Amino acid sequence: QVQLVESGGGLVQAGGSLRLSCAASGRTFSRYAMGWFRQAPGKEREFAAVLSWSGDITYYAGSVQGRFTISRDNAKNTVYLQMNSLKPEDTAVYYCAARASTIVSVVGENYHYWGQGTQVTVSS
Repeated sequence: QVQLVESGGGLVQAGGSLRLSCAASGRTFSRYAMGWFRQAPGKEREFAAVLSWSGDITYYAGSVQGRFTISRDNAKNTVYLQMNSLKPEDTAVYYCAARASTIVSVVGENYHYWGQGTQVTVSS
């Protein structure tokens, strides 16, 4: 069983930055692929960024490519999402997810554990 707790969300002006953190419980965290997904009001959940267990394979949604960076610190059981040059369309609830596999996936249904989400609001 893995529990995920996100933090770092908030209100920021367009062009600003935020860093989200996701603290995970469980001794096998380093064997899990991790991802950040987001859901805007009235829209379906979409993937933002995912990361392999080793951290050497990453995928980003086209809408965040070049602005967001996903990383992990297996010693701290934590995954991060650095978000720069934020836009109003980045406003959403951001969810951290863990996949009980070393193989990374951009499909949310392939993830087994989810955090409660953290709100990110970008004002224009």
